[in-house]
Amino acid sequence: MPKQPTLQAVPRPSPDFTDRSYWAGTIKMALSRFFVLQVLHDGPAHGYDIARAVERTTNGCCSPSEGALYPTLREFEQGGYLTSESEVVSGRERKVYTLTDKGRDAFKVGLEAWMDATTTLTETGRAAKARNKAKDTCQC
Repeated sequence: MPKQPTLQAVPRPSPDFTDRSYWAGTIKMALSRFFVLQVLHDGPAHGYDIARAVERTTNGCCSPSEGALYPTLREFEQGGYLTSESEVVSGRERKVYTLTDKGRDAFKVGLEAWMDATTTLTETGRAAKARNKAKDTCQC
């Protein structure tokens, strides 16, 4: 009886948590999703307009690519957070996305969660600065 090969997972390198770009990428990915909801909370829009509005709203901090935006829109649509409708403009078909009531609720809950996180981060930053200042002035 031939011996079956053993499959082993290839270890994935651990992220460098000291690299600011790791944290920036993680935050931007989550924020982009939130700001897609925010743009649609303001009114229906098609994909290109959503991406540009997110970029404008965040002063360029978040600029979702097509490769990130459209899967997010599909996921939101499958979850019942938005609907889409095709329209033809200048002979080209495009989808216009509109938030549902569930999507509006998701935006409100997301806003509350981001505000809580922002408050906590601000307080943590102040406490860290105070600790560092106390450490620097200590004549121990």
